[in-house]
Amino acid sequence: MAQTERLLSLDIPWRTIAKLIAGVALVWLWLQLWDIVLVFIVAILCAIALDPVVSWLTRRGLPRWGATTIVTVGLAALIGAFAWMTWSSLSDQTRFVGERFGELEQRALKSLPPWLNRALGGKSPDQLQSQLAPMLLRVGKSALSAIVVVVLGFVLTMYLLLEGRRTRDWLMAFVPADKRGRMERTLVECEQAIFGYVAGNVATSVFAFVFVLVVLSLLKVPAALLLALVAGICDFIPVIGFVMSAAPAALLAATVSPTASILVVVLYGAYHLAENYLISPWVYGDRLKLSNVAVILAFAVGATLAGVIGALIALPIAAVYPTIERIWLKDELPEDTVRKHRAVERWAG
Repeated sequence: MAQTERLLSLDIPWRTIAKLIAGVALVWLWLQLWDIVLVFIVAILCAIALDPVVSWLTRRGLPRWGATTIVTVGLAALIGAFAWMTWSSLSDQTRFVGERFGELEQRALKSLPPWLNRALGGKSPDQLQSQLAPMLLRVGKSALSAIVVVVLGFVLTMYLLLEGRRTRDWLMAFVPADKRGRMERTLVECEQAIFGYVAGNVATSVFAFVFVLVVLSLLKVPAALLLALVAGICDFIPVIGFVMSAAPAALLAATVSPTASILVVVLYGAYHLAENYLISPWVYGDRLKLSNVAVILAFAVGATLAGVIGALIALPIAAVYPTIERIWLKDELPEDTVRKHRAVERWAG
């Protein structure tokens, strides 16, 4: 019985091929420009945080360019003055901490129990230390890249403060006319949420810096200024940041006395609770409606995707979700979802 052979032809239009090529090109371009995107996001957050000050000055008769110049130059001068006044002490304390941590690391590695040493592969202390060094180097490089991003973002922030509103109006023209009202309301509420996050985070970080500096100075812990600066920077990561900064402080306090180390741990813990349940609600008010679980998840996702900077910018981005849900998703979600979420937010506040 003869079999009929069929030829199968696949006809792909050139337009489809062009779309596939364009999609691949856009993905490649996104991967290449990821660092620039991070810089731009950081600049947007800084501009939103500084815009109320610039607007306040413009309402008092200053042109926008003059108000922007005063705010940015004043902020740069404030940071520069702090660095100039503390540079000598910070450099000496950094050198001291590096030497002491090297000694403490050697002692800790040599005193590892046999079962833990076997779990680590039976490596000698020198081998373990050689593995820790590259890890610390990667952390240092990540912190350095964060500083570079902030500096570049600072320059871009000036232009966003000058032309941000005009750029926003230009982009709004692409939004369909029937959705512009909701988009405008979304932008206003998102700006309020982001401003609340940035301003509140700066305030809590300053409080953490002052608290740690006073406590460690009274306990005569070495490198108090450096440890206070570390605590203030780490406090930019809500919920878990300040806790992370307690480890080096406790270790250096142990060089003074065991009692000092215990006091440092207790006082850090007490301040952590006070910040989470007293200071933060007072500073943020109802502008940042994120639970501690949401903060930790946003931090983990941001850190995985983009390192230190990703961890920091993920939090204000996550903070705008309640606004998007209320304005854009209420018709797509179950009828009582938005209402219950708002009730939970008010209860948490």
